[in-house]
Amino acid sequence: MLVAILAILAGFIILTWSADQFVNGAAATARNFNISPMLIGLTVVSIGTSAPEILVSIMAASQDHASLAIGNAIGSNIANIGLVLGVTALIAPLPVKKSLARREIPLLVGISLLAGICIANGFLTQLDSLALLGTLFLTLYLMFRWQKQHPDEPLLEGEEESAPQLSAGKAWFYLVSGLLFLLGSSQILVWGATELARLFGVSELLIGLTIVAIGTSLPELAASVASAIKGHHDIALGNVVGSNVFNLLAVLPMPGLLASGTINPQVVWQDFPVMMGLTLFLAASCLFGKQPKYLGRIIGFILISFYVAYTGWLFLNN
Repeated sequence: MLVAILAILAGFIILTWSADQFVNGAAATARNFNISPMLIGLTVVSIGTSAPEILVSIMAASQDHASLAIGNAIGSNIANIGLVLGVTALIAPLPVKKSLARREIPLLVGISLLAGICIANGFLTQLDSLALLGTLFLTLYLMFRWQKQHPDEPLLEGEEESAPQLSAGKAWFYLVSGLLFLLGSSQILVWGATELARLFGVSELLIGLTIVAIGTSLPELAASVASAIKGHHDIALGNVVGSNVFNLLAVLPMPGLLASGTINPQVVWQDFPVMMGLTLFLAASCLFGKQPKYLGRIIGFILISFYVAYTGWLFLNN
C-alpha cells in the first residue's frame, strides 16, 4: 500500500511540471507555424493527452478486460467535462468562440450519438468499431478544412493570449518531452490508484469508470488548467472537446477490434446517458444565452458538483 501511495504522490508532482512544459511547447509551436491555437488544442494536444486512454484500452481489450476498456472511454469523457472542464472553469473562466460553438461542439454531440447507437444493442462488433474509426478520419478532415476555409476569429474583448517566444526546435522539444512526462506520470498515478482500489475489492467496471478514467484524464486536466492560467483559452477548451472526440472514435473502438463481445448493461443504460447528458449540457452552455459566451465559475461549480455526486453514487452502489 505504501508503494502505491508514493507512486500517486510522485506521479502528481511530475504531472504538474510536465503540463507546464507541454502547454508552452504547444503554444509556441502554434505561433511559430502560424497555426490556430484552437486547432492545436483540438488535434495535437487532444491526441497527445488521449494517448493514455488509447494505451489503456488496447491493453485491457487484448487481455479480455473489455468492461475496463469501454468503461475507460465513457468514464474519461464524463471526467473530461465534469472534472477537467469544471476545475478549469473554476480557476479561469473560459471564453467560447463562435466557431467552436457552431462547428466542433455540434460535431461532438453527433459523434456521441453515433457511439450510443453502436453500443445500444449491448454489443460492440468489429463493424461498429470500423464505423467509429472511419468517422475519426472524416472528423480530422473536417477540422482542418474548417480551419483552412475560416481562419480563427479574433480574440474576445478582454482576452489575452500570448505564446512564449521559443525557437522551433525548443518548442518541439518542450512539446514532445512534456507529453512524454505527462503520459509517464499519468500511468504511475493510474497504477498506484488501481492497486489501492483492488486492495479494497472494487469492481473492474468501477475501476474503469472512475480511477482509471480520472487517471487517464489527468493529462487533459493538467494541460487544460495550465493553458487557462497562461491565457491560452483556445488550447484549454479545444483540448477537452478534441479529447472527447478521440475517446469515442479512437479509444472506444479498441475492444470491438480486438475482442468483440457483450457490453456490461450498466454502461449502456447508466453511464452512457450520464456522458450524453453532460455533453448536451456543455453544448447548451456554449450555444445559448448571452453573448459573448463564457464558461464561468457557476458552470464550473455545476459540473464539478455533478461529477462528485456521480462518482460518489457509483461507489455507494458498488
